[in-house]
Amino acid sequence: MLRHVDLCSGIGGFALGFEWAGLSRPVMFCDIEPWPRKILAKHWPDVPIEEDVKVLANEPERIPECSILTAGYPCQPFSHAGKRRGEEDDRHIWPYIREIVAQKRPTWCVFENVYGHLSMGIDTVLSNLEADGYATRPFIVPACGVDAAHRRDRIWIVANTDNARGGSSRREANEQRQANEQRWEEQLQSGISRQRKDVADTNGIRSQGVGAERHDARQAGLRRGEARGEKGFWKPEPPVGRVANGIPNRVDRIKGLGNAIVPQIAMQIGLTIKAVNDAV
Repeated sequence: MLRHVDLCSGIGGFALGFEWAGLSRPVMFCDIEPWPRKILAKHWPDVPIEEDVKVLANEPERIPECSILTAGYPCQPFSHAGKRRGEEDDRHIWPYIREIVAQKRPTWCVFENVYGHLSMGIDTVLSNLEADGYATRPFIVPACGVDAAHRRDRIWIVANTDNARGGSSRREANEQRQANEQRWEEQLQSGISRQRKDVADTNGIRSQGVGAERHDARQAGLRRGEARGEKGFWKPEPPVGRVANGIPNRVDRIKGLGNAIVPQIAMQIGLTIKAVNDAV
């Protein structure tokens, strides 16, 4: 099992999905919100929880060694639902996450963000990772691609390096990308597509921009599941009235779910990383 550091952890979607895949075990969480930290402490009582990515970036010795690092870093700087202030937004913390990656040099990184990141900020993220010696590939994978009953388009950035210590030049990073990219990118795409083929690959994403191809997987995916009599992870939701009574921490739960990643997608990514590692 790989050692997994999970930044901007939320309620633990990455850790849960990777555990389902048999890929890794978490060795540190970090989230700035108190309620998600309570959820993490409940389900992973032995895993230390930090509160601030900025503090960790300045004190990397507090972060344990890891083979895989994840972060669903804040979406507000890029989201179409907000003001889209990008790097001028106080919640923009990508530079701190990059610093942590540079200090700890995990073999794998997986990041998640909203679809609006495609037209704002993703070029910087990919360029930074590639300059630091990582082969990168972004994907658009919606929640409905794994049969959830809503679309929820999200960008997933997968980065890999065989150079576990020390940075690389841009030329060396490009050479490494050419050597490694096809191997793990094809594994990841086919791994997700085997479960639900209606998933968009953002190959050439920076030249395609916001026009990158997307597929509406929901109906086709649900029809296939119904035809096979599959229930999968998703259970029917009972109808609720306009007022929900007797649900403790309802506001915190809704916020936590809204900020969470889809662990079923993380599981597919985890299974693919595991397959690639086993093949090396």
